Amino acid sequence: MDPAATRTPTDATLARAAELAREFAATLPNRPVHATASLEELRSRFGGPLPDDGEDPVTVVEALADNARGGLIASAGPRFFGFVIGGGLPAAVGADWLATTWDQNAALYVVGPAAAVAEEVAGAWAAELFGLPAGVSVGFTTGATMASFTGLAAGRHALLERAGWDVERQGLYGAPELPVVVSAESHVTIFAALQMLGLGRDRVTRVPTDDQGRMRPEALVSALQAIGQPALVCAQAGNVNTGAFDPLPPILDAVRANGGWLHVDGAFGLWAGADPARRHLVEGVGLADSWTTDAHKWLNVPYDSGLSFVAHPEAHQAAMTLGAAYYVETTGAERDPYNWVAESSRRARGFAVWAALRSLGRNGVADMIGRTSDHARRFAAGLADAPGARILNDVVLNQVLVRFEDPSGDVAAGDGRTDAVIAAVQADGTLWLGGTRWHELRAMRISVSGWNTTEADVDSSISVIRRIAGQIATG
Repeated sequence: MDPAATRTPTDATLARAAELAREFAATLPNRPVHATASLEELRSRFGGPLPDDGEDPVTVVEALADNARGGLIASAGPRFFGFVIGGGLPAAVGADWLATTWDQNAALYVVGPAAAVAEEVAGAWAAELFGLPAGVSVGFTTGATMASFTGLAAGRHALLERAGWDVERQGLYGAPELPVVVSAESHVTIFAALQMLGLGRDRVTRVPTDDQGRMRPEALVSALQAIGQPALVCAQAGNVNTGAFDPLPPILDAVRANGGWLHVDGAFGLWAGADPARRHLVEGVGLADSWTTDAHKWLNVPYDSGLSFVAHPEAHQAAMTLGAAYYVETTGAERDPYNWVAESSRRARGFAVWAALRSLGRNGVADMIGRTSDHARRFAAGLADAPGARILNDVVLNQVLVRFEDPSGDVAAGDGRTDAVIAAVQADGTLWLGGTRWHELRAMRISVSGWNTTEADVDSSISVIRRIAGQIATG
């Protein structure tokens, strides 16, 4: 009998999906990084009325791949530098495929024992790499927004509990005032978390920064003295534009003197702690109260994967746990993942993180962080004398800011020239990067975080940027 004739629909569908995935992965090193299909084309392909009758699953998977043709960004490839987006390490992709097939609900130990233990172990491995204290609690979230939400919720609980208020039971109506202090350059996800926590985006105290985007400790001291009561303070490990780190030791001193809670947003910068050559950038980080990072950034696991760590597990669990009458009680030895995130039913994200860390090992993680950071320095060196180029930041990690000045010195003209170079580079398709506004100046933002980026990829990308900058300068 023909083996194909005995295949189940699941067998056939998974086999075809794997073929299509392998075909896509094989093209990543050489395919255009940008999209080649227009919005109208994609809507036409995917659209139309919902069919009355269902279709064969293999046919559906093939149609999906065909419809997506030209609408997929090669962000998993070696020349995507637009955001801090990692590709997928082979082990992490394989683990993610298995996680989908296993389809575990990573909420309760009883319905996902392996998922719960994988999170427990992977979280402890990551915490050790970052230099966080033993026994920190960890929650696996969708990304940095929910990871910061989790850490800040734990801080909100702890500070209001000290003031005699049970915020989870009583809410914020009539609650004691809870001051929030942030950097003037805190990432937008911090403000998203604050708005969801009922603490507001605009009622915060913003602390000024220096020319690299680092919080000024003396300004923080003054702000906390003016507030005069314990505050929820947000510092940054890795500025989203420059990669710079807030000076944590003096910030910690100020927060401890205030009696407050220090949350560190290390969405990508926390990974510097895994690289001995860059560990000094996160000096003192282990003394904070909560931390945010992403695994789908620099650990290069598939989307979505955020991590929230808290130094006070009791506050973490009190802020997150929900429970229901039909939830199965554990013996106390098992870890129920839902106790540590703002979700119940959710994907088993721990498998891919465990696989990525296991495949790299401690030395492999350090090498990946160091190598990609060195690539960023190579970008800066290769573009420093490009036509009109000026490197705006000290390249301490994986971020490079480049501006293309107008010979007239006019700021608006320089903004226009910079945007023109960015648009032309994006249209070329060899690489993809984005733009940003840094201290009132338009800039090209290069983020290097892909595990598969080589020096040759960097050099070919530099060549394209230089060529385009020269054409625009003489055009």
